[in-house]
Amino acid sequence: MDAFASFPEQAEAKRLLRAALAEGPAHAYLFHGPPGVGKRAAAVAFAAQLIGGSEPVARAKPERPPGGVAESTPYDRVRRGTHPDVYVLEPVGDQIRIDDIRTLRRDLHMRPFEAQRRVYLVHAAETMNEDAADALLKDLEEPPSYAVIVLVADDLGPLPDTILSRCQLVPFTRLSERAVREEIAARAPGLEPPEVAALARLAAGRLDRAERLLDPKAAKRREALLEVARSVYADPDFDPRAAAQRLLDGARERGADAKNAAEEELDLLDLPAREAEQRVRRASRGAERDELLAALEELASWYRDLVVTAVGAERAVVHADRLAVLAEDGTTERLAGAERACAFEEFNLSPPLALEALFVRLRKELGALPALV
Repeated sequence: MDAFASFPEQAEAKRLLRAALAEGPAHAYLFHGPPGVGKRAAAVAFAAQLIGGSEPVARAKPERPPGGVAESTPYDRVRRGTHPDVYVLEPVGDQIRIDDIRTLRRDLHMRPFEAQRRVYLVHAAETMNEDAADALLKDLEEPPSYAVIVLVADDLGPLPDTILSRCQLVPFTRLSERAVREEIAARAPGLEPPEVAALARLAAGRLDRAERLLDPKAAKRREALLEVARSVYADPDFDPRAAAQRLLDGARERGADAKNAAEEELDLLDLPAREAEQRVRRASRGAERDELLAALEELASWYRDLVVTAVGAERAVVHADRLAVLAEDGTTERLAGAERACAFEEFNLSPPLALEALFVRLRKELGALPALV
């Protein structure tokens, strides 16, 4: 089975990766594109193919026998990050630092243990600080013949041109609404078509968003977020600090869930205590940050929807399941403030002060009009 057949769309990325497997890989690749569109899964599948683990991507996890450890295929081991010839690097916190790259470089000069190649997956490569990027550049220029380095990035902007020029770029794009609808329908067959369509619109071409929308806990967090979004202009007693705290609470809840999931996964692995601790911490911090960034994106899209409804373009609304509320809130009097509110730029999060400052600004832009009851 084609290792990439189960991924929706991404025709150009699949073409490049299939060619690499057929003709022999380059020494370095850079998978780039929006989050939640399949880059990570494709990188894992590519790594498994490069070392000879040809398990299909869409397969059930092996069951763990009573009192024992599940048998693992090469693909399972790559997916779990336990194959000795696949090195996985992710940021702990918000950056990949030079010490992380130095550790990778030491490993890079060890010959393969089982396969003919060693593969290095660097996720969130755009978070490398300047020193880390400079250190990695030396091995991107002249890596060992058996090594393939795969960088995965949501954004090319922070990466220096020297890194970009030494990698084969593999582009990923947002998925079509149709593809997301099909994925949602497959994961939640009980939903009615209008519900599926509304969720697909909200997912905005990203499967990670679709997955969160289908999760009951995430759905509750979204309800709380939209209450906060409306309270900015509809609540006379709006409190920026309390609004920021609600977002932080949601992020911490998601971080706790990710921590629990990572700890459960460790039961199937035999890892040194330090590595196990890092995995759990990375999972928790990453989930918290992802939740905060997703909340900011949804806030911006809510205020954009106010603009859309104010100018009579309801068919372009993202929050199609809230059209009635938006039609009430999206007045021409609120148009100018909503335009400014939806244009805030992403910033480095330093909770809770940054979020509180954001809500102070949003209140200033949108809170001057009488509340709609």
